Order: sequence, then structure tokens, then C-alpha cells
Amino acid sequence: MTTTPTPARAPWPAVISVPLRLVYGLYAALLFLAVSLTALLGVLLLPSLTARRGTARVAARTFFLLSGMPLRLRGVENLPAGQCVVVANHASYLDGVVMAAALPPRFGFVIKREMNDVPVAGLLLRRIGSEFVERFNRHKGGTDARRVLRTAASGHSLVFFPEGTFTEEVGLGKFHTGAFAIAARAACPVVPAVILGTRRNMPSTRIFPRPGAIEVQYGAPIVVGEPAAGEDPVLVLRDRARAAILAELGEPDLGDVP
Repeated sequence: MTTTPTPARAPWPAVISVPLRLVYGLYAALLFLAVSLTALLGVLLLPSLTARRGTARVAARTFFLLSGMPLRLRGVENLPAGQCVVVANHASYLDGVVMAAALPPRFGFVIKREMNDVPVAGLLLRRIGSEFVERFNRHKGGTDARRVLRTAASGHSLVFFPEGTFTEEVGLGKFHTGAFAIAARAACPVVPAVILGTRRNMPSTRIFPRPGAIEVQYGAPIVVGEPAAGEDPVLVLRDRARAAILAELGEPDLGDVP
């Protein structure tokens, strides 16, 4: 990965009045609702999955542009032209919208099943070909994993948040192995992606976001060749991707925290 550039400062001063924060928060929330409903109309009417994903991408970029959260992409040249699995850190509800704006429409999302029940969002996610995965029921989770593997085996590129969720604690959590098992079985590279700025703009403790630049850095693709004796290629992919993200994230390593 390239060295981390200094994140751009937020367009507002660090200390602003409570009324101004509230006004911005309400504006951002209403803007997101308006953009989401417009995108939903498009994804309901368009017959092509690529067109529906393209509509969602334009909508996400429009939201960030109009909300004072400019989105900057670095290392785009690291995204292979062919199939790959992108894995990113997870710190905010904004992260999924960020990756929808940052990735080409050939990518599908693998998301926790709870999102399927969220009004508007669940329908929109289904229409753009997202894969929902059960986290708490092992039997259902196994069925979901096999379905995602069939999707990858058919040549689709996927994006995962391998931490599975996010918390108030600042840092990079443990990675689940699902994304890396899929990549190993599909024999495709893993691209580590670092999302910067979303924890500041909308941490788990905030109802409304605040403005500020957001950046996505794509690292070099990771490919595991013939594993050494006793070496698990899934774990090798996981550990190398996590190390690449941790090196650029600038946050503590929570992997060993119970």
C-alpha cells in the first residue's frame, strides 16, 4: 500500500454551535432520504443489474458531494480488471454507502442479514444484488456461505467488511474468515481497502453525521500461491489483508482484545 496521506480537514471548524450542528444533521438526513428514495425508484425500474448498481453508485456519490463529505479515492489502479474480493475496515454506518460510491458497478456486497429487514435500505440492497449472510445461526450461516460461494464461482466480484460489525471502541477488530475462504475457493485476489474519515463523520454514538473528507485507499492485490506444508491459504489471505489495512489505518489493533 502507499503511505497514508494527511487526511483533509473538515470544511467546518472543530468547534461549532449546537444549533449549527443540528441544522447540518437534519439537512444531511433529509438529503440522504431524498437521494435514497430517488435511487430506489431507479433500481426498481431498471431491468439490468449493472444499471441498477450504477444508479446506486451515482446516488451515493451525489449524497457525499452535496453533504460536504468529499470522497477521495487512492490506488484505484490496484483494482484488477477481472474478478476480485475487496475487504475493508468497518467503523460507521456510512461505510457501505462509501463503498457503493467508490467501487465499479460490477461489485456486489456481502452484508449481515439484519440489513435485509431495514425499510427502504433492504429493498434497495436486494435490487442491487447484495448477498445477505446470517451471523448468529450456524446452519443458516453455512447455507448463506454456500450461496455466496456459488456467486463468486460464477465470476462475480464481491466486497466484504470482515469485522462483521463495528463498535464504539476505536481500532481494527478481528477478521472473520468468510471473505478469504470465498477468495481462496474462487482463486481470485483479495484487495485490502482502507476507509478513512467515516468514524469521525458518523461514529456509532452519533445520530446525525458531520461534514468532512472521506478517503478510500486500495492496496495491492494479495494472491496466495502454492501454500507451504501445513499452511492454510485462507488464514494467509486473512492475515496479510488485515496487516495491510492495519498498517494504513492509523488505529489500534483490537485483534487480541477479548
